Amino acid sequence: MSITALDVPTLERLVAASVTAPSIHNTQPWRFRLDPDTVTLEIRAAVRRGLRHTDPSGRALHVSVGCALFNLRVAVAHHGWEPVSRLLPRPGEPDLLATLQLSGTSRLSATPRLYEALWRRHSSRFPFTGRPVPVSVLTELTEAAHAEGSMLEFPGVAETDRLLGLAREGERRNTADADRSAESRRWVHPPNDGSLGMPPAVAGPQDFRDRIPMRDFTARPHPSELLARTFEKRPFIAVLSTLHDRRTDWLRVGEALERVLLLATAHGVRASLLHQALEWPDLREQLVDSRRKSAQMVLRLGYGPQGPSSPRRTARQVLTQDVRPDAVSGVLVVG
Repeated sequence: MSITALDVPTLERLVAASVTAPSIHNTQPWRFRLDPDTVTLEIRAAVRRGLRHTDPSGRALHVSVGCALFNLRVAVAHHGWEPVSRLLPRPGEPDLLATLQLSGTSRLSATPRLYEALWRRHSSRFPFTGRPVPVSVLTELTEAAHAEGSMLEFPGVAETDRLLGLAREGERRNTADADRSAESRRWVHPPNDGSLGMPPAVAGPQDFRDRIPMRDFTARPHPSELLARTFEKRPFIAVLSTLHDRRTDWLRVGEALERVLLLATAHGVRASLLHQALEWPDLREQLVDSRRKSAQMVLRLGYGPQGPSSPRRTARQVLTQDVRPDAVSGVLVVG
């Protein structure tokens, strides 16, 4: 496929694929710009959509953008090009987190499976069945994380209990902290109000047996009918970590996270993200048993209902320039 075939519908399809990525509180903290001279897409941080209290360092924002970058890589390869990405390419522009140039012919062989999965992937905060994930699938997920420079580990029973305890403590602190609690509530919106963020149905129920610390976005008592929700007796979790803890590592682990999530989706495995302990430095340090590693995400994996999906901004809402097709050639004209 020729680079000049990048018309407006294709560009918007690429960006729409990218923004199906997960982001903390569904903040979608990204914006895109096309450089038509080099056919390069820039992904910049939408700083106003960051979480000042929950994510003061911007680590979670970078992880979210890394997820979007991986989706963009998959979509570009699916459309026949080789995606050439760079992280933090211009030190003088700290909001420019990544660029991706469309070049040559794609060599990403796993694209069809992952591309189809990115349209179906979303977090499921509902109870899982407790059915174990096959070892063969776990091996594939581990290899997927490794391919993106990260480590995915599956703790045993005792370690799982300890990690879930840290997540529960993180959630308790978040609920008790007035600023963080208010910040969470600002991202919860009633259905059909035209707002983005976390509709109440997406936020999911709480585990009233206190085994799994599902995030309480409302910080208010839940209806009594939710008491009937039965979560799995033995949650199965994974920890995603890196050897370093720099901005580039945050972006790369986002790419690893999304690769793992898409592959899990392709295998019919559901996932939710237990991020609470990562939001408190002292708790985050305890998530891994080695000072040589930095914990970046805790995942809950299993089989269960797909649940509703969070709304996404459209491609035109996140593209920062007026892009229109030339009336004669059909290629992009950027104003």
